[in-house]
Amino acid sequence: MKTFVPKKTDITRSWYIVDATGKSVGRLATEVATVLRGKNKPTFTPHLDMGDGVVVINAEKVVLTGNKWKNKKYFSYSGYVGHVKETTAERMHEKKPTFILEKAIAGMIPRTKFKKDILKRLKVYAGAEHRQEAQNPQPLMVK
Repeated sequence: MKTFVPKKTDITRSWYIVDATGKSVGRLATEVATVLRGKNKPTFTPHLDMGDGVVVINAEKVVLTGNKWKNKKYFSYSGYVGHVKETTAERMHEKKPTFILEKAIAGMIPRTKFKKDILKRLKVYAGAEHRQEAQNPQPLMVK
Protein backbone atom coordinates (compact mmCIF):
# COMPACT_ATOMS: atom_id res chain seq x y z
CA MET A 1 0.00 0.00 0.00
CA LYS A 2 1.13 3.52 -0.73
CA THR A 3 0.32 6.68 1.16
CA PHE A 4 -1.30 9.40 -0.94
CA VAL A 5 0.54 12.70 -0.64
CA PRO A 6 -1.06 15.53 -2.62
CA LYS A 7 1.02 17.80 -4.81
CA LYS A 8 0.54 21.42 -5.71
CA THR A 9 -1.13 20.36 -8.95
CA ASP A 10 -3.76 18.32 -7.07
CA ILE A 11 -5.16 21.35 -5.23
CA THR A 12 -8.66 22.44 -6.24
CA ARG A 13 -10.03 25.61 -4.71
CA SER A 14 -13.63 26.65 -4.28
CA TRP A 15 -15.30 29.66 -2.68
CA TYR A 16 -17.78 29.77 0.18
CA ILE A 17 -20.04 32.52 1.48
CA VAL A 18 -20.97 32.97 5.15
CA ASP A 19 -23.63 35.24 6.61
CA ALA A 20 -22.37 36.57 9.95
CA THR A 21 -25.74 37.90 11.14
CA GLY A 22 -26.24 36.99 14.80
CA LYS A 23 -23.17 34.72 14.95
CA SER A 24 -20.63 34.81 17.77
CA VAL A 25 -17.25 36.16 16.63
CA GLY A 26 -15.10 33.35 18.02
CA ARG A 27 -17.25 30.48 16.84
CA LEU A 28 -17.57 31.97 13.37
CA ALA A 29 -13.83 32.67 13.19
CA THR A 30 -12.88 29.06 14.00
CA GLU A 31 -15.09 27.67 11.24
CA VAL A 32 -13.83 30.19 8.68
CA ALA A 33 -10.17 29.62 9.64
CA THR A 34 -10.63 25.87 9.22
CA VAL A 35 -11.95 26.30 5.68
CA LEU A 36 -9.27 28.87 4.78
CA ARG A 37 -6.53 26.44 5.81
CA GLY A 38 -8.16 23.47 4.09
CA LYS A 39 -8.47 21.35 7.22
CA ASN A 40 -12.01 20.43 6.25
CA LYS A 41 -10.70 18.45 3.25
CA PRO A 42 -9.73 14.79 3.55
CA THR A 43 -6.52 15.47 1.61
CA PHE A 44 -5.25 18.16 4.04
CA THR A 45 -1.48 18.35 4.20
CA PRO A 46 0.24 20.83 6.55
CA HIS A 47 3.13 21.59 4.18
CA LEU A 48 0.80 22.75 1.37
CA ASP A 49 -1.68 25.61 1.19
CA MET A 50 -4.84 23.66 0.34
CA GLY A 51 -7.51 26.05 1.58
CA ASP A 52 -10.53 27.57 -0.09
CA GLY A 53 -11.72 31.17 -0.33
CA VAL A 54 -14.32 32.55 2.06
CA VAL A 55 -16.56 35.60 1.69
CA VAL A 56 -18.12 36.86 4.92
CA ILE A 57 -21.09 39.22 4.57
CA ASN A 58 -22.95 41.24 7.22
CA ALA A 59 -19.86 41.48 9.44
CA GLU A 60 -21.39 44.50 11.18
CA LYS A 61 -24.07 42.23 12.69
CA VAL A 62 -21.74 39.88 14.62
CA VAL A 63 -22.30 39.28 18.31
CA LEU A 64 -19.88 39.56 21.23
CA THR A 65 -21.07 37.84 24.40
CA GLY A 66 -20.94 39.26 27.91
CA ASN A 67 -19.38 42.68 28.43
CA LYS A 68 -16.86 42.31 25.60
CA TRP A 69 -18.17 45.33 23.69
CA LYS A 70 -16.93 47.57 26.52
CA ASN A 71 -14.13 45.49 28.11
CA LYS A 72 -12.33 44.00 25.09
CA LYS A 73 -9.45 46.20 23.97
CA TYR A 74 -7.46 46.37 20.74
CA PHE A 75 -3.95 47.79 20.91
CA SER A 76 -1.74 49.46 18.33
CA TYR A 77 1.84 50.46 18.96
CA SER A 78 3.66 53.11 16.93
CA GLY A 79 7.15 52.02 17.97
CA TYR A 80 7.82 55.01 20.18
CA VAL A 81 8.00 54.79 23.96
CA GLY A 82 4.60 55.44 25.52
CA HIS A 83 2.73 55.56 22.22
CA VAL A 84 0.40 52.60 22.72
CA LYS A 85 -3.14 53.34 21.60
CA GLU A 86 -6.02 51.25 22.91
CA THR A 87 -9.55 51.09 21.56
CA THR A 88 -12.58 49.21 22.84
CA ALA A 89 -14.40 46.71 20.66
CA GLU A 90 -17.45 48.97 20.59
CA ARG A 91 -15.47 51.95 19.26
CA MET A 92 -13.60 49.77 16.76
CA HIS A 93 -16.91 48.33 15.52
CA GLU A 94 -18.23 51.85 14.88
CA LYS A 95 -15.03 52.91 13.14
CA LYS A 96 -14.39 49.79 11.03
CA PRO A 97 -17.03 47.04 11.37
CA THR A 98 -14.99 44.36 9.58
CA PHE A 99 -11.87 44.70 11.77
CA ILE A 100 -13.06 42.58 14.71
CA LEU A 101 -13.83 39.57 12.53
CA GLU A 102 -10.69 39.93 10.39
CA LYS A 103 -8.50 40.13 13.50
CA ALA A 104 -10.16 37.08 15.09
CA ILE A 105 -9.74 34.96 11.96
CA ALA A 106 -6.14 36.10 11.38
CA GLY A 107 -5.28 35.12 14.96
CA MET A 108 -6.45 31.57 14.29
CA ILE A 109 -4.22 31.05 11.25
CA PRO A 110 -0.77 29.67 12.16
CA ARG A 111 2.20 31.98 11.71
CA THR A 112 3.78 30.14 8.80
CA LYS A 113 4.91 31.13 5.34
CA PHE A 114 1.34 30.53 4.11
CA LYS A 115 -0.44 32.97 6.43
CA LYS A 116 -0.31 35.93 4.04
CA ASP A 117 -1.54 33.85 1.11
CA ILE A 118 -4.33 32.31 3.18
CA LEU A 119 -5.59 35.70 4.36
CA LYS A 120 -5.68 36.98 0.76
CA ARG A 121 -8.52 34.51 0.17
CA LEU A 122 -10.58 36.00 3.02
CA LYS A 123 -13.01 38.74 1.99
CA VAL A 124 -15.05 40.42 4.74
CA TYR A 125 -17.84 42.89 3.98
CA ALA A 126 -19.86 44.96 6.44
CA GLY A 127 -23.10 44.73 4.43
CA ALA A 128 -24.85 42.13 2.31
CA GLU A 129 -23.23 43.24 -0.97
CA HIS A 130 -19.97 41.62 -2.11
CA ARG A 131 -17.78 41.62 -5.23
CA GLN A 132 -17.07 37.87 -5.50
CA GLU A 133 -20.02 36.97 -7.72
CA ALA A 134 -17.68 35.65 -10.44
CA GLN A 135 -16.27 33.01 -8.05
CA ASN A 136 -19.78 31.57 -7.60
CA PRO A 137 -19.49 31.07 -3.81
CA GLN A 138 -21.41 28.21 -2.22
CA PRO A 139 -23.15 28.77 1.15
CA LEU A 140 -21.20 27.47 4.15
CA MET A 141 -23.26 26.37 7.13
CA VAL A 142 -21.79 27.62 10.39
CA LYS A 143 -23.25 26.52 13.71
